[in-house]
Amino acid sequence: MNIIFMGTSNFAVPSLQALVQADISIPMVVTQPDRPRGRGGKMTPTPVKQAAEDYGITVFQPERIKDPKAINIVCDLKPDLIAVVSYGQIIPGELLKYPAYGCVNVHGSLLPAYRGAAPIQRAMMAGEKETGITIMYMDEGLDTGDIILQSVIPIEDGIDHGNLENIMASKGAALLMEAIKKLQNGTAPRIQQDNSRATYAHRLTREDEKINWQLPAANLHNLIRALSPAPRLRQIKDTKIKIYRSRVVDQELAGKPGEILEIHDHDFWVKTGNGILEILELQREGKRRMAVKEFLQGFPLPKGASFH
Repeated sequence: MNIIFMGTSNFAVPSLQALVQADISIPMVVTQPDRPRGRGGKMTPTPVKQAAEDYGITVFQPERIKDPKAINIVCDLKPDLIAVVSYGQIIPGELLKYPAYGCVNVHGSLLPAYRGAAPIQRAMMAGEKETGITIMYMDEGLDTGDIILQSVIPIEDGIDHGNLENIMASKGAALLMEAIKKLQNGTAPRIQQDNSRATYAHRLTREDEKINWQLPAANLHNLIRALSPAPRLRQIKDTKIKIYRSRVVDQELAGKPGEILEIHDHDFWVKTGNGILEILELQREGKRRMAVKEFLQGFPLPKGASFH
């Protein structure tokens, strides 16, 4: 089978690796263009581009995959299947219809729940106890295609987005290979999605990433782990910090939302709109990530200080 792989983020890399390790013909990898990253604005390749080049696979980086020239370049390679994993652009109908086996997508949710760009983070923010991987046939809708395979993955309370994504990426790669085998031997099912049960996982915005200390501790804990390992800066005592790990304290104490109520050796407690949030791991701007014990050695906090 001749497969063109389309992907961009770290989530897509294990699927590409699985195809290569299965000795499947991959004439081309399609990924997003290099973008400026970091303070210096250095042009940086996507994780999928880096992986493809390591394997010696031809890389194509169109600005718009809908461009007729881009469509022709892909179709000229006569793919039997196009595998799409976290690519980041809408695939045009001409490409969806071209391969004999169609286009399949590895999606990070149990569709029809959490259709859209940020399914893993949105599920965590909502406090879901489980998520999963869906392999589906792609159509011109937003994650609306028929389902081939699904696998349930639990969301443990202490896990963060980075670790959960790694688990899901690995499972997605294995499930993609299983789906390809079913496509080849003609046993791949087509299970229609129940659109009445659909929910949407819109891309995160700056507003979504704000910590509103008026919210319940459980909500804030879910937000923090959904953003880790790339949280936004917060501020305390005019010092910018990032919060990486937290836990909900099953206790109620008097105080104002955002106020530090208790400071211990390995943690400190912050009052929320409902309950207490225990802070376990954080980082000052310009410093490395560290546990609270080490953090407090270089930045002692007074009881009563407040986040703002």
